[in-house]
Amino acid sequence: MSKSKKPKHVAIAGNIGAGKTTLTEMLSKHYKWIPQFEDVDHNPYLMDFYEDMPRWSFNLQIYFLNSRLKQLLEIQRGTETIIQDRTIYEDANIFAPNLYDMGLMSKRDFENYYQFFQTLKSMVEPPDLLIYLKASVPTLVSQIQKRGREYEENIRLDYLKKLNEYYNKFIAGYNEGLVLIIDCDKNKFAENDEHYGEIITKIDTELFGLF
Repeated sequence: MSKSKKPKHVAIAGNIGAGKTTLTEMLSKHYKWIPQFEDVDHNPYLMDFYEDMPRWSFNLQIYFLNSRLKQLLEIQRGTETIIQDRTIYEDANIFAPNLYDMGLMSKRDFENYYQFFQTLKSMVEPPDLLIYLKASVPTLVSQIQKRGREYEENIRLDYLKKLNEYYNKFIAGYNEGLVLIIDCDKNKFAENDEHYGEIITKIDTELFGLF
């Protein structure tokens, strides 16, 4: 991407509790970007999924895939810069394989889902910048507890740990475009202005070539 060209799509990736939504809100205000959030309140599968993962995992992942694809098509048709809370890649490369690994999604469902993702992926553009919020399990747990979402109370540590392993593997192999990694064990952007300023400087450098 040329430095003068306005970015159209910035995406924030990270595990449950890493701070994606908070950073999305902060950056959308700072840069006047249009935020796109994951709609957890109206997701018809989420509560059922946390009650019975094997039964609802495929349905949930298809729901996410559709909503994320819709977002991407809107981004491509629009002229404004969008900042997206979580990406289509995370569903397919992290959450679905992890469910399959843990015996919570059948092999045929996973393969069907993943092939569908590959087809969709070929139709959309990757983000101009991917920001990855990297956080250890203790950091994730303390942030999840702070926000107190009822359905997240049952999330197991081994589940978060496995997701983290998938995230790190995914980011290490990500070659669709620019990546910025923020270490959330050290960078507490939500409560520390200086830390937040560091993120802004890095984004300015990556996207606009400002020093």
